[in-house]
Amino acid sequence: MIASSELILNPDGSVYHLNLKPEHIAKDIIFVGDQNRVEKITKHFSSIEFTQQKREFKTQTGIYKGKRITVLSTGIGPDNIDIVMNELDALVNIDLATRTVKENLTSLNIVRIGTSGSLQATIPCDSFVMSQYGLGLDNMLRSYLIDDISENDIEEAFITQTQWDIKKGRPYVIKGSEILEKRTESDQIFKGFTGTAGGFYGPQGRVLRLGIQDPELNSKMDSFEYNGIKMTNLEMETGAIYGLGKLLGHECLSLNAIIANRATGTFSEDPYKAVDALIEYALDKLAE
Repeated sequence: MIASSELILNPDGSVYHLNLKPEHIAKDIIFVGDQNRVEKITKHFSSIEFTQQKREFKTQTGIYKGKRITVLSTGIGPDNIDIVMNELDALVNIDLATRTVKENLTSLNIVRIGTSGSLQATIPCDSFVMSQYGLGLDNMLRSYLIDDISENDIEEAFITQTQWDIKKGRPYVIKGSEILEKRTESDQIFKGFTGTAGGFYGPQGRVLRLGIQDPELNSKMDSFEYNGIKMTNLEMETGAIYGLGKLLGHECLSLNAIIANRATGTFSEDPYKAVDALIEYALDKLAE
């Protein structure tokens, strides 16, 4: 029996942060960071059966082309992903009444739709990137037992090639869902490593008033390559989603609309159009 201090429930029996009950979510779930993006996705639904919001976590569940789908905003960063992934898993794999793990476990399909900047000149603005691997620089996942799911050889290559300072913690590499990769791939999608940073400014090489530990880290990451696979983009959620998803038995994939290209110094002429195109693309793939 899981103690009430470990699995916290609201007075109505919903999980603490998301304020959801098991019947509120579908098996197919779309993650977005921004709560305002939830309705940009659900406006395509033929019907919406449920809406809930607590803090930055906004949830809507409805029907798209006959498929029941949940859209959930996670907010920003690996710490929020830790909350969202664990509470979603509790909804389907823990009996909330008895506080015991169910005998038969459910695997969710989770697709993140985000925006990002490309690290490679060959990945232009308005294109789509699929994260084959999440490369976590954030340390959150190291609180869990991940040795059996992480790609140690790739981690070592990254540490060596970038001269990573291990005092910041050991990076981890987790592969995305091959099932969802096959379900959503096409000729128009670029693939590679997506870096997951633990912050937006210093952890991603941005300098305002504070100096950073390695001013050359971004260029080192840009040039990182392993067996022909390169870094495609840098953001703040994918590695954590992949790691917790794999540990908990869920299929997870991250898709990004590229709205900037750091290598060429260009920005999308219409970033909203690029995001809308990715939303429609992902919805259609999930509904097939």
